Amino acid sequence: MSFDFVQTTPKSASSLAPHAPAHQLALAAEAGDALRDARVIHVNSTAVGGGVAEVLKSLTPLMSDCGPETDWMVIHGTDDFFEITKRLHNLLQGADGELSQGELERYVAHNENVARQIAAHGVSPDVWVLHDPQTLPLAALLPAGSRVIWVCHIDTTLPNRPVIEQLVPFMRQAHRVVVSLPHYAVPDLDPAAVRVIPPAIDPLLPKNTPRPDADVQRTLAAMGLDTGRPLMAQVSRFDYWKDPWGVIDAYREAKQSVPDVQLALLGVIEAKDDPEAFDVLETVRAHAGADPDVHLYSDPAEAGELEVGAIQQGADVVIQKSLREGFGLTVTEAMWKGSPVIGGNCGGIRTQITDGRTGYLVDSPSECAQRAVDLLREPEEARRMGQAARESVRERFLMSRVLADYLSLVRELASQASPSPRLNFSHPTSAAADS
Repeated sequence: MSFDFVQTTPKSASSLAPHAPAHQLALAAEAGDALRDARVIHVNSTAVGGGVAEVLKSLTPLMSDCGPETDWMVIHGTDDFFEITKRLHNLLQGADGELSQGELERYVAHNENVARQIAAHGVSPDVWVLHDPQTLPLAALLPAGSRVIWVCHIDTTLPNRPVIEQLVPFMRQAHRVVVSLPHYAVPDLDPAAVRVIPPAIDPLLPKNTPRPDADVQRTLAAMGLDTGRPLMAQVSRFDYWKDPWGVIDAYREAKQSVPDVQLALLGVIEAKDDPEAFDVLETVRAHAGADPDVHLYSDPAEAGELEVGAIQQGADVVIQKSLREGFGLTVTEAMWKGSPVIGGNCGGIRTQITDGRTGYLVDSPSECAQRAVDLLREPEEARRMGQAARESVRERFLMSRVLADYLSLVRELASQASPSPRLNFSHPTSAAADS
């Protein structure tokens, strides 16, 4: 079958109360009560790896706890499909290139097959929530009468225009389009259909739960790091847009002022919809060379949630030097742990970090190096910055706020009159062009 449902662990929204602002939980409860008889299905393309799966792992059971029956569906794909959708991801973030007519046809045809199987199995929720380009054509292919939300988690500040023109007809078939930041909204869409919902983290996940310093140090030592020396680290996919090469360059420059500093790059490769990751990793290995103080972690067996949490909590400087970033939940995670973060001056990182107060924003490896040296030499300033960062996350970027936002949006859409029927895409690319 071309899709499966993901089993999630039940969660209670009340368990967020010790961490979350009370008004966010109150909004979630009010919206959820109005949806007691409704069903919602989130759809994406991977159950593990990446920020979307991370959010859905918590958001799905929390929505169910508040009211509507909420499920999580993962669509399966071939290597060819995921190569196309990875290219779409890059193109939507502004990469040069194009999507050929043949690639567009294969991309839509795969979603047509998924839609046929969904119809054959009688899956018919009150509201569908589709995530990212992998699922976008379903907005036009789901059964007539479907209420559809499409969520774009990508930085579309400066997208590839020809590709946007190919995809906008599908976007217009969604009744609401959700973006992470206001300036990600595609101008070709009706502003009345666009909603802004930044993602957030679950403070109850093991990797987001503070641990005693001694435990963190033991974990870092088991990873081969010297806990008696300063540590710079980036936790992120091995991806072109995350600029791991620039992080290595910044580390090398910082090492000239702080000779005993070491670097950890942790980017576990487990998401099936990211076929470029292994190639990127090999180029990063080559760029690191034989430096024994550069540590790379990509194997899930050597870097699970505890290791991720230990790096983010125990590093002296956490970096996320992205060139484009839809949001950057690894930034949120580190800030929640009270760690000083240096982020690339782009997208969702710029939204999270107030430069000089809750972290630093940088535009080059040299700037990153200088800020890292500043933090390594001024630990008291680093501690103050980390405390301000944690409070910022509590107010703006915890799962309680996302829960309230999604329940409110589903309530809005579910309360409307029956939506217009989906288009018949029996000849998908010509139909898209005619829309």
